[in-house]
Amino acid sequence: MEFAFSEDQELLRTTVRDFLAGEAPVKRIRELWNTDTGRSPELWAQLAEIGLPGLLVPEARGGLGMNEIDLVLLLQEAGRAALAEPLISTAAVAVPMIRDLGGTLADDWLEKIAAGDAIVAVSHPVNRFTSDAHVAGLLLLASDGEIHAVDPSQVEIVHQPTNDPSRRIFGIEWTPTAASRVAHGDSARRQLDAALDRGAFACSAQAIGVAQRLVEIAVAYATQRHQFGVPIGSFQAIKHALANVQVAIEYAQPLVYRAAHSLATAVPSRSVDVSMAKRAACSAAEQAARTSLQVHGAIGYTWEQDLHVWMRRAWSLAGAWGNGAWHSRRVASALFDGTSPAETFGYSAP
Repeated sequence: MEFAFSEDQELLRTTVRDFLAGEAPVKRIRELWNTDTGRSPELWAQLAEIGLPGLLVPEARGGLGMNEIDLVLLLQEAGRAALAEPLISTAAVAVPMIRDLGGTLADDWLEKIAAGDAIVAVSHPVNRFTSDAHVAGLLLLASDGEIHAVDPSQVEIVHQPTNDPSRRIFGIEWTPTAASRVAHGDSARRQLDAALDRGAFACSAQAIGVAQRLVEIAVAYATQRHQFGVPIGSFQAIKHALANVQVAIEYAQPLVYRAAHSLATAVPSRSVDVSMAKRAACSAAEQAARTSLQVHGAIGYTWEQDLHVWMRRAWSLAGAWGNGAWHSRRVASALFDGTSPAETFGYSAP
């Protein structure tokens, strides 16, 4: 399948790239590490102004009414900027879940999300912890095959340590009630399946952007750093290592675009397409992290070197919404015996 994005999609991608370069440089990313929440309400409001949180929100609810094909390029740009704001949980996962569940949940939250007035955190059995629960106005929590919409003030949120200062994850202690339940049975299983696919897809799209930026950083350093009177980038070993990373990115990128198409059009192979994309994209990002660190040598380990900002994002994205081994098993199960490891987590994938 060949992918050709429209002029409008490319223009929106350029707009987002320019915005992030100006409003979310790496210096600002680092500054947010030292804040209580690690998040910026001002930046989230700015993202809402250009339509990112509400991109999948229907136009009638104040959003842009677009789909994952439109979203994929923008998620790549978010990864390229190492943006940690909760686009994955809110824009990619929560919005379509709330939209599909409809009712008062959609009435109460979609317009708020599109306006930048609300963040939604989503738990899932495949994730051990929940991202960005500390800044959420609504929690969509999975429990025993059900989905509950819960006010964060009604639960205990327990912060968990992570090696990525941009990543904020939490354990949530709470008691489900009939009043908080918004989906159960087949409806809840379908929503959990879709949430997994959307979360994994969003991680894979951001991972492509992370990998691309890691290569850019390594190439720039290899051009500037001299050894034996010549740039180290002229050494064959460096050239081959970086070329191998670029090949991995070029291989993974169309898989991510295919996953976006499969989600937008609800094709039967959606889950397999997403798992292939997640495995390939995050593997490319991890390879880019290793290679970029090797190119930099010892200086790459220093706190002052910005390389580790993207390295940590690569590791975080690889572990979220199913790691590489999980998605490899999912593809293998679908190909060879028609089952899915999703059953291990108490729900069945399509």
